[in-house]
Amino acid sequence: MSIDEQVQNLTWLKSSHSGTNGGDCVEVAVREDTVYVRDSKAVEAGPVLRVGRDPWAVFVALAAE
Repeated sequence: MSIDEQVQNLTWLKSSHSGTNGGDCVEVAVREDTVYVRDSKAVEAGPVLRVGRDPWAVFVALAAE
């Protein structure tokens, strides 16, 4: 299975901080040891960021400060 197929088969969750009018939308999907992040306005053709779960936890903790 290609990376594109793997990404399409993920269960994506939209950020609760995303705007309701279509702007500033971020979606996240989690696998065993990887977190995927994408712009929900560019689902089909946009880039997907892949981050390990540990670095993602550090990022979220720092962003929450």
